Amino acid sequence: MTVYVCSLKADVPQSIPADGAYHVVRFPFGGAEPSDSWNMHQVQQPDGATVSNWQTSDRSGLIWPARQGWGELDAMIQWEDGAYSELRDQFVRDPLGLTDNPVDTTATDHRPPSPGMQCFTKGHGIFVYPGTPIALRVAHNDSQARDVVLAEFKLAIHV
Repeated sequence: MTVYVCSLKADVPQSIPADGAYHVVRFPFGGAEPSDSWNMHQVQQPDGATVSNWQTSDRSGLIWPARQGWGELDAMIQWEDGAYSELRDQFVRDPLGLTDNPVDTTATDHRPPSPGMQCFTKGHGIFVYPGTPIALRVAHNDSQARDVVLAEFKLAIHV
């Protein structure tokens, strides 16, 4: 069996607006990535688009599966302290509506803040398909923008 892995990490704070909507977590390209030997997270994307700035483009949060198969998704999210009563996260297929497939969310969690630092991990399995990107999205209910200070997003496809 072959396992195709893409492992992303962002340690630059990302401001998440206080609008109650879900927002794609963005990840840097190239040498900043822990692992992308199967080219599932590239500046030049499979649909022909090119990302010029990972910090401003939601496309930088997309993993484009290299193969069809059973995908194990993992995420780690750390939030700054805030006055929220709920933190939200989810995995989503085609979050930007780039394909003919409908936006499809899964593994949505609504969490109360924990004592101390806001650190959360999650894992979920789904079928993944080339041409249908996946992403990690987050939201909060504070009255002002809050930062995700560290995030990881990983896909392992078992074929």
